[in-house]
Amino acid sequence: MNIDYIMSFLIMKILKIFLIALFLSSNAFAGSDGEIELSKKAKPTKDCFEKINRASFALNQGLDKVVFKPVAKGYRTLPSPIKNGTSNALENLSSLITIPNNVLQGDFKTAGINTVRLVVNTTVGILGIVDAADKMGFPEYVKEDYGQTFGKWGMGPGCYLVLPVLGPSTIRDTAGSFANVVGGDPYYNLSVNGNNEYLDGKLYAATKTISAIDFRAKNIETLDNLEKNSIDFYASVRSLYLQDRENKIKNIQRGRIEVIYQEDEDWEEIDTK
Repeated sequence: MNIDYIMSFLIMKILKIFLIALFLSSNAFAGSDGEIELSKKAKPTKDCFEKINRASFALNQGLDKVVFKPVAKGYRTLPSPIKNGTSNALENLSSLITIPNNVLQGDFKTAGINTVRLVVNTTVGILGIVDAADKMGFPEYVKEDYGQTFGKWGMGPGCYLVLPVLGPSTIRDTAGSFANVVGGDPYYNLSVNGNNEYLDGKLYAATKTISAIDFRAKNIETLDNLEKNSIDFYASVRSLYLQDRENKIKNIQRGRIEVIYQEDEDWEEIDTK
């Protein structure tokens, strides 16, 4: 495989991501009537499909009670070194999405730091099981994703969505997730699209499943308390999700809890202050 082919491949992948942003920008910037909003002042994200969203939310809650939460409770019984190593390895994999987003946002310094973190943790840290970079004094790792990048570029969130199984999202964040499967996620490319002896779609799916279980196990009490103290749990999750996404785009770091249902790049931390 020559250099010209590699460069052409990378350019085509980046162009696809830009085209997704362009294609969905009309929805993301438009109000529910389809008119473009020219005001620079951000408006509240509309819940354009609330009835459908609430039905999806109820489905997700049912699946959580029957499947995710019981499995997460079992996962919590594993020895701490196994759980910590799993979390570290998953975080290390997520940097494959964070680094290109650092670059797309123009944050080249952080991209360089995260690249060194990835190399150190993958080698010295044994595939990321040990966060060796943290022990060596590198800055704290902060996730980035394509939804955040689209927000940095000025794309509005569009309508609020609740996706079956995957959970809270927006038109913009759904576009960001779609960017992963058209070339934005190197791990997806190697495992699902690549012809690799050691990586395949099953391994990718298993990684995402373990990530979901790991997230849920960390937040059993937090989510139980949130549901118990909410008059409308659906509205509480919606508010926290949208607030968190806005804070992440603005790089606001405050007291946080992780919140429900996000996939990959997407198992988010929610601001509670």
